[in-house]
Amino acid sequence: MTSISSYLAPHGPHLSPRRHLRQRNWVSHPLILLLFILDFLAQTYLIDSCRYSKLGFAGNSEPSFILPTVVGVNDSFLKNLRQTDSSDTANWLAQYNAGVMADLDFHIGDDALSKSGGIYTIDRPIRYSQVENWDTLEKFWQQSMYNYLRCDPEEHYFLLTDSPVTSPESREYMGEIMFETFNVPGLYIAVQSMLTLAAGYSTPNSDMTGVVVDIGDGAPQVVPVVNGYVIGSSMKSFPISGNDVTRFVLQLLQERGELIPPEDSMETARKIKEAYCYSCTDIVKEFERHDKKPDKYIKLWSGRKPKTGVPYSVDVGYERFLGPEIFFNPEIYCSDFITPLPDLIDMCVQSSPIDTRRALYKNIVLAGGGTIFKDFYKRLQNSVKKIVDDRIAANTARLGLDVKPQPVEVNVASNPIQGYAAWFGGSVVASLPEFYDSCHTKEEYEEYGASICRTSPIFKGMY
Repeated sequence: MTSISSYLAPHGPHLSPRRHLRQRNWVSHPLILLLFILDFLAQTYLIDSCRYSKLGFAGNSEPSFILPTVVGVNDSFLKNLRQTDSSDTANWLAQYNAGVMADLDFHIGDDALSKSGGIYTIDRPIRYSQVENWDTLEKFWQQSMYNYLRCDPEEHYFLLTDSPVTSPESREYMGEIMFETFNVPGLYIAVQSMLTLAAGYSTPNSDMTGVVVDIGDGAPQVVPVVNGYVIGSSMKSFPISGNDVTRFVLQLLQERGELIPPEDSMETARKIKEAYCYSCTDIVKEFERHDKKPDKYIKLWSGRKPKTGVPYSVDVGYERFLGPEIFFNPEIYCSDFITPLPDLIDMCVQSSPIDTRRALYKNIVLAGGGTIFKDFYKRLQNSVKKIVDDRIAANTARLGLDVKPQPVEVNVASNPIQGYAAWFGGSVVASLPEFYDSCHTKEEYEEYGASICRTSPIFKGMY
């Protein structure tokens, strides 16, 4: 079988960055390559559901920083800017100075969230998988590079990730900011699902074929990949995310009369979800277990009200398994969408080319924080396996065949890094020596323009 290096190939007219690397003697120091991973799949509309950016360096096993992708801008300068009359030169100069100060006085990540509610206004540059404010995103990148990673962007190659459905225009904007504002020597924009497969690329017999199930706080996607090709026509979207699990847990707790501070309700529900929720194999039997042995299964969550510091406690019972259950029985949460996640995965594979389906069923890879519930992968594997076996049995009975068909192997891969699988895959890929030859360079950008960022050739057939 092929190795991961065989998917690396030069693309089009190429000014090799390796000459540039030799001049600075960087080839022997792959760890100096900067990885800047951005996940464009999540949607951001509440403080607790902020999508996170993962920052770090190639070759590391985990990100150096995980930050909410938010920017806090000093609103007082902007208010003064709006109130100032620009009719004369002095006021125009005051407006200019206020605008400059507003551009300089901002914070990102947790620092921005901690300053919200005062003179700082929180802005989220990415919503519903789309970049809404490129200026704000540029500020976020600037702080990430200089204040967190402490690096000079002119001395590092960058790797960014995006969604398979990101528009070509957005990739051009990313390239323009990186090459013109930060003057980076090289840039690669990777598809997140490809990096997720690369994260599980642990054996020489593996190939880049599988179904990536990515469930975060935003819009989950089921993406089939065959030998490095993303099969765009077979991609499926799942409208229930990890944030919906948090909301459902909160809804169940409130309906049961648990006293949760309103100002801290979503944060409390999120912590309960992460600490106690799990996926069960049979929901009816799980209800019976909780009823027979409540002392064993009911947990007590304790916290303090953020404003007064008064302690409070919450009993956590059925919510522990009912939260993740919405992936398998979505009708208990939302009547608008009733297709379970296992059925969606099966539909994704069945709509793929027929000669690839066995390989896709054999390698279903999980990614995102919404997939790390205890026994989630077992439940998903059993559910998909049942769908496949039932269809084979029905087809065999309908055709009256005496020969039993060869069974289809269904395997759902789970690993400790699936919460940041795309970042780890990027760390693996960017550590390869071939990675440098696959990056778009500053020289290429100046010669051909931003259109070169529409495609990136590190994996053959990525697009």
